[in-house]
Amino acid sequence: MRVMLVDDEEELISALAERLILRGIDTEWFTCGLTALERVGSGCFDLVVLDVKMPRIGGLELRDKMRAVCPDMKFIFLTGYGSERDFLLATAREPNVCYLVKPVEIGVLLAEMKSLIESDGAKT
Repeated sequence: MRVMLVDDEEELISALAERLILRGIDTEWFTCGLTALERVGSGCFDLVVLDVKMPRIGGLELRDKMRAVCPDMKFIFLTGYGSERDFLLATAREPNVCYLVKPVEIGVLLAEMKSLIESDGAKT
């Protein structure tokens, strides 16, 4: 499984990446959505974990741009407590959206990742 992590909180995303790598998961991480989008241009990932609110490009917009390049990639969104309501409103009409509230526990993230990879779509 190839996983991309994108969040502007470097400490959080690097720690998550380290934990995934220790579990044998091929993981790359980025603190800039635009840099992550460039990376997708040179090769797709199985799953992308995105922060909802980031500077320059938010998670929903970034997901749309990544899907245009790699339509089969699956996504999990990370949201802070303050942005959870905004995220739910923005995705209310979208089926199969998976999101986790920060700080995310690694076991919960791994379970959601496994579920998405084994299914044809995300779950709510």
